[in-house]
Amino acid sequence: MLRAIYPGSFDPVTNGHLDIIERGCKLFDEIIIAILINPDKKPFFTIEERREMLLQVTAEIERSSCRLLVEDFQGLLVDYAVERKADAIVRGIRAISDYEYELQMALMNRRLEPKIETVFMMPAEIYSYVSSRLVKEVFLLDGKIEGLVPPVVEALMRKKIVEVEKEAG
Repeated sequence: MLRAIYPGSFDPVTNGHLDIIERGCKLFDEIIIAILINPDKKPFFTIEERREMLLQVTAEIERSSCRLLVEDFQGLLVDYAVERKADAIVRGIRAISDYEYELQMALMNRRLEPKIETVFMMPAEIYSYVSSRLVKEVFLLDGKIEGLVPPVVEALMRKKIVEVEKEAG
């Protein structure tokens, strides 16, 4: 059985993420979607909300071609991958700027643990510019995000903004 880790913030999960997961299922028997806990960042959604969101939007994929798990982790990705007995780390690459950063990370991970491969995947062209950061930015400025995230994610974002506004007063 081939197991891969697909790490990210998933704050929020985008259609680009789902595209990588679906296509990753053609290569791996199991993919662990690993939500990075970064204490230095203030996320839009909590870890629990992101976990629930990912479980919801990957339900169809899970029934089809491979087993999907949703977990969270903190610390070095390569240590987590070793702990979970992963064969590979899946990374999405949208542009040349992503490649430069991801190449550095992949080479460092290879140095730390040569047995774990990094697999770079490009999302479908229609998602080649989509990032969680950009989706949040557009959303918070009242722009349209339809087609960039699953409808349920957009609804959760609208619900979240109402909660935040209520807390703010």
